[in-house]
Amino acid sequence: MKTYQNKVVVITGGATGIGFGLAGVFGAEGAKILIAEPRLNRLQAACADLGARGIDATPFQCDVTDMDQVEALADFADEQFGRVDVLINNAGIKAPRRTVADLPLLDLHRVFDVNFFGVWHGCAAFGRRMVEAGRPAAIYNVGSENSFFRAVPKAAAYVASKHAVLGLTESLRDEMPDFIDVGIIIPGFVQSEMHTPDVGKLGMPAELFAQKVLEQIRVGAYFVVSHAYNIERIKSRYQAVAEAFETFAPRYEGDDAYDTETLIARLRAESAKQ
Repeated sequence: MKTYQNKVVVITGGATGIGFGLAGVFGAEGAKILIAEPRLNRLQAACADLGARGIDATPFQCDVTDMDQVEALADFADEQFGRVDVLINNAGIKAPRRTVADLPLLDLHRVFDVNFFGVWHGCAAFGRRMVEAGRPAAIYNVGSENSFFRAVPKAAAYVASKHAVLGLTESLRDEMPDFIDVGIIIPGFVQSEMHTPDVGKLGMPAELFAQKVLEQIRVGAYFVVSHAYNIERIKSRYQAVAEAFETFAPRYEGDDAYDTETLIARLRAESAKQ
């Protein structure tokens, strides 16, 4: 999308942090913003702030862990605006910093309910409508540097949930028609309420991060990146994977015999001939 003027952008968890930063930069370009957030007071304050800047911002109280509420959000967007051009599944939380053995399962499930199932709900509810509408649109899921490597110690629930968002996004991208862009936003350390004030101030300002994101969504990027040093962590991980294969499972002639995608393609080709 070359311009966001009069485009409709839905952002979950858009009242604070990265979501609010994204609402600001999209709104500054003339987009109509629909913010979903369960905390009514934060929702109202965010829309008032955006409105004072001349941004068209509409609130909708929604808990993304509840599929019925996400469906209601999608219905409201259709009724209010007639379409959704960009969906950003941004809502996310963290868990207490504990080891795997010590983290209460209730906290683990809560993190996955928001960080993974909340994203799944948004993809399902809005994706279905976007396909039916048949217009160019985009779905972007907010992952993390933790989608590619463990950036934070004693945060297995959060790290695992963000790895899961990457897997979901890759599958959704394969399923969606070409007129719908699908991508994953990969924040590094960004200022937000997920951190204590003394720690949070060390992160990238949310507005700066949001501007980087907007420009990449504009061109339909798949991996939306920001923190340059992350590539060093990613290289380290995949170098270790490559070395494992080179040592214990090196390539050989005909080694695609058990390759899943190759086998599926062969079976489909054979079925098509029958």
